[in-house]
Amino acid sequence: MSCKRQEEQKLLTICRENLPKKVLHGAFVLTYDKMRRYEGVWHLERKLLFPECIFLESEQEEALTKELIRCGYFAGITEQKDCLIPVGREEKEFLRRLCGKERHLGMSRGIICKGVPQITEGPLKGMENRILRIDRHKRLARVEIAGKPDVSVCLKQRMEAGTKMKPEYRYIPAGLEITGKVV
Repeated sequence: MSCKRQEEQKLLTICRENLPKKVLHGAFVLTYDKMRRYEGVWHLERKLLFPECIFLESEQEEALTKELIRCGYFAGITEQKDCLIPVGREEKEFLRRLCGKERHLGMSRGIICKGVPQITEGPLKGMENRILRIDRHKRLARVEIAGKPDVSVCLKQRMEAGTKMKPEYRYIPAGLEITGKVV
């Protein structure tokens, strides 16, 4: 479900407290580790994987929508269909594999061997074929969400202010430290 930037935790609390358990099985955000260098030292930071987005687990989409309307979440929103977007089975399994039960994507480490990344440890191990781009200076990788371009995804709402949600984003950021390079 989309929401305003920096209101994710507030909306999670509202959903957890006001929506019945029979309709809402879980409400959460996904996070990832990112390395940042300042004051001459690398620091590990936890960031939202999908800013302006919370995940609501429910098997009853219509009942969930009705409960959100009852709680007043959709007040002032003209396009309710833009707020609640189902996550496809393929994307759900991919995110569960990456983030695990903690719903957190930890740092990965690896090397580049003859121009090809080889992940030695972390959640990206075995997913080298999904890495679209590596930024060695920022210690980040762009990881493809799904292989099919026609699969609908509610993910990746990194937009400029005032623009609508764009479901065509097909990648997520992931912390990746390249420790060596073999030529």
